Amino acid sequence: MMRGYIHFADQLSASIGKAFSWCIVVLMGGTCYEVVMAYVFNAPTLWNFDFSLQMYAAIFMMAGAYTLSTEAHVRGDVIYRFFKPRTQGWIDLVLFIIFFFPGVIALVFYGYEYAALAWKIKETSWNSPAQINIYMAKTFIPLAGLTLTIQGVSEVFRCIICIQTGHWPARMVSAEETEKILMRKSQQEDQTDVI
Repeated sequence: MMRGYIHFADQLSASIGKAFSWCIVVLMGGTCYEVVMAYVFNAPTLWNFDFSLQMYAAIFMMAGAYTLSTEAHVRGDVIYRFFKPRTQGWIDLVLFIIFFFPGVIALVFYGYEYAALAWKIKETSWNSPAQINIYMAKTFIPLAGLTLTIQGVSEVFRCIICIQTGHWPARMVSAEETEKILMRKSQQEDQTDVI
């Protein structure tokens, strides 16, 4: 049951992360449009700066669960990496319960209230000359908390499995650093040269 949930949560986080990664393409298009309008036609837009902020917010908020599922968050593991996997599992389990879940659950509940109020009053940006709507972007606050909660439960299950078996369950790898790929290819080439 735990492994099935881990697979479900990893797939969900990867799908959401990949879907929101397309915001970068939209953001790039908006930036190119703004540069052309400002420097070629001497007619900069009022809305593009706020649009860029909302795209960045969407990427940042909705990529959190994906980043957690791939262990890509910054982590101070100077001492942690020397511990046995069971000890690491216990440390992670305690830290998730004490620090992670109170924060993300608050993000869900208070973020919902915050977003609901923004929708109710059809909130616009007070510091924007274009008075761009921001109530839709505020919806990402509770959604990000929800996706982090789903992935957080998966991470707790990983900790429990590690504590029971002494080994961390495998992670779904959807992206790999270029450096690791090149090193693996180099090692494979070295092995074929020896043969």
